Amino acid sequence: MAASDPVADMLSKVQNAARAGHEKVDVPTSKMKLEIVKILKTEGYIKNFKKVQDDDGRNVIRVFLKYDDSNAPVIHGMKKISTPGRRVYSGYKDLPRVYNGYGTLIISTSTGVTTGKKASEKMVGGELICTVW
Repeated sequence: MAASDPVADMLSKVQNAARAGHEKVDVPTSKMKLEIVKILKTEGYIKNFKKVQDDDGRNVIRVFLKYDDSNAPVIHGMKKISTPGRRVYSGYKDLPRVYNGYGTLIISTSTGVTTGKKASEKMVGGELICTVW
């Protein structure tokens, strides 16, 4: 069954796998998901990722999860902001802060998918995708 919101499905899979203590999780590939995973890597929320084919021959993104010294997941939470039924947009001056700057806002701008900090530096707004903390 196809998910009505594939990005939210990916966020749920990553968050659930991290809470369960898994080493890795596979999510179906799309350009948007790949950009989000790249941001998660650069911001230090995951160890690594790579595009592979699963047993059925479909392309998937294999996300290697990151844990701290006490084996607690680095990702404490992920929340989808825009949904298929309710898109949320914001200008660069009005971008929300996530946990007073300790979290990361992921935003889709006209220049591509980026973090909230980089979007406000470039002075571009866009669709708010999700927050990670």
